[in-house]
Amino acid sequence: MSSHKEKLTQFVDGLINKEDVQKLYQTYEAEIQVITPMEVFELISVRMREGETPQALLPFVDKLINVFYMPLKGFQWQRPAPDTFLNYLMLENDALIGILEAFKNVIKSSHLIDEKPAIAKLLKQCIAYESHLQKLENILFPYLEKRDVHFEGLKIMWALHDETRRIMKAMEANVSRLDTNEALLKVQLGQLYFKLYGLVQKQELLLFPAAVRCLSDDDFLAMHLQSFDYTFPYISRPEKPEIDLETLLYKTGGVAHEFNATLGESKLIQSDSGVVTVTQMIQMLNHLPVEITFVDADDKVAFFTKPKKRIFPRSPAVIGRDVRNCHPAESVHVVERILQDFKNGLRDQETFWIQMKDMFVLIQYFAVRDEKGQYNGILEVIQEISEIRKLTGEKRLLS
Repeated sequence: MSSHKEKLTQFVDGLINKEDVQKLYQTYEAEIQVITPMEVFELISVRMREGETPQALLPFVDKLINVFYMPLKGFQWQRPAPDTFLNYLMLENDALIGILEAFKNVIKSSHLIDEKPAIAKLLKQCIAYESHLQKLENILFPYLEKRDVHFEGLKIMWALHDETRRIMKAMEANVSRLDTNEALLKVQLGQLYFKLYGLVQKQELLLFPAAVRCLSDDDFLAMHLQSFDYTFPYISRPEKPEIDLETLLYKTGGVAHEFNATLGESKLIQSDSGVVTVTQMIQMLNHLPVEITFVDADDKVAFFTKPKKRIFPRSPAVIGRDVRNCHPAESVHVVERILQDFKNGLRDQETFWIQMKDMFVLIQYFAVRDEKGQYNGILEVIQEISEIRKLTGEKRLLS
């Protein structure tokens, strides 16, 4: 480790150990003044490799950003060109900040009960930011994780996303009861306001400059094409470039192996239960009323289906991603337990079910084994079953 990075590590250690901030700053000011976005990720990664969890580091993130704010703000980086993936993310951020700025006076109001329609409108606008967060988690984060091990710190950004989601969910329940929850809602409004501002700040001071340093133009083009599976909150949906995503992914190493569509029409899958072409098999899987994801024996995402209606978004960027990184940090221990139990032969199936607004979602995991019982991976099957749960009696084929 260089002397510069060693001193920055000592500063972060002191900050986390609650040493005097002013003295720390004076001691390490020269190093702080030239810190880069990538070095911030490296500093966080060091702490995580030493056993710190994202939840344990969360309270210190804002302190770090406050100390590093001026040098990070002055850091020179190549801003994204128009009509690019990062450019649209930044336009979405600009629009969100405009919405928050326009709402300042409502937050300061002494009688929130009179502002109920405005609060409900703001909450709806903030919830729309979910699509922006999903594009970060499902497209940008996987690309960065594959490029540099120091992006392990992205787990902390995901944890911040989840904190913001929890605030919005709690607010949804409280807005309708504003007459009895006015004081609580005022606190939550302040929390949401600063959380969203903080997310935008961390993206534009840290995430986007680091991404430009690590990723190529082809990477950003591939990410842009994948972003059309999501909405573009607050801005007009751009025109999708007429570029073949599969070809671009093979070029950039975004998928494990090449698949030629023409060969897929004729290449056969043969088994004792029949014969189909590769293309037919993919079409059949995509027409099933379930979402299927296969994680291989090395815990890497290898394949997912693309049904017409998805419950949980998936993007080609996740192919090759460690499955642990596909989940929020607070639930990784559950993923780890399932993986270990399946690998050790303790069980072959795990089932969960959750209520998501008007949807009742069944989530099942199956250990995939060969004829000798050798573990070859895990199959995740997700299905919306609210209509199935309502079934009674019977309906015969000729009814």
